[in-house]
Amino acid sequence: MHFEEFATARSPALLRYATLLSHDPEQARDLVQETLTRALVKWNRIERVDEPYAYVRRMLTNEYLSWRRRRRVATVPLTGAHERAVEQRADPGDDLWNLLAELPRQQRAVLVLRYYEGLTDNEIADVMRCRASTVRAYASRALATLRVEITTETIRNHQEAQL
Repeated sequence: MHFEEFATARSPALLRYATLLSHDPEQARDLVQETLTRALVKWNRIERVDEPYAYVRRMLTNEYLSWRRRRRVATVPLTGAHERAVEQRADPGDDLWNLLAELPRQQRAVLVLRYYEGLTDNEIADVMRCRASTVRAYASRALATLRVEITTETIRNHQEAQL
């Protein structure tokens, strides 16, 4: 498969994955673009692996996890692109989406890889270059945080409804 064919076929999936990770469509586009740029340079090696998508997804995950370590450059969305980006965002009232965005990056990445990409703990460990026990710990902490936040929010909403 040529790089152009791969990029055309897998860009939408990579963009959805990056959007779930970053919680920001603009940053997701930047992550995918940066990842695909790096993949193009290494494409002769990537196309020979059993699953090029898994390899590029790992590159995207690493790019996302290291995004904060680099100095960010402020960008301004182009006219028209900003409106489309706002439309593509999840409903601002979607509590789970907002709670997921508040999790630490590694925990969010584990949940997205597990529940969106459908990977096993060992596969996630391979993507994130850590041990499966670390993946389980991240998932456990993330789910515990979400449970507490959802329970707290439910109680708060119930109390407000009674007033």
